[in-house]
Amino acid sequence: MKNEQGTAPERPRTKIAVVLRDDLEKWQAANVTAFLVSGLSSGDPDVIGQEYRDADGVAYLPMFRQPVLVLSATADVLSAAHRRAVTRGMPLSVFTADLFATDNDADNRAAVRAVGTDRLDLVGIALHGGRNQVDKVVKGTVMYR
Repeated sequence: MKNEQGTAPERPRTKIAVVLRDDLEKWQAANVTAFLVSGLSSGDPDVIGQEYRDADGVAYLPMFRQPVLVLSATADVLSAAHRRAVTRGMPLSVFTADLFATDNDADNRAAVRAVGTDRLDLVGIALHGGRNQVDKVVKGTVMYR
């Protein structure tokens, strides 16, 4: 498929991965995924593409430019992926179990701030980076089902 300039689009060099703890209810997984990916666009302007338009000229919001993998992992594998992402300094968003009990942004941030990095009760993370770098961080995860 060719782009608007008539050339083949370049394969993205980056990708996004969302890793969800494997014991979440379906509604929790959908909610956590939405919250996690919302933070990724704020860190790098190249993450978001251009707006969409249909044949009638109606404009739609731009979306991510690169693949988004939604993965699943045990709590231990999720924690290991989190450690690897933090160690590598990758852009990262987190969702902890405590956030299911909050209902606003200030309380969400306070709940995360109250717990040390190694003690976060993670239910999901999202990260963005080079394809190989992301693959190394999410090692041991499986595709979400």
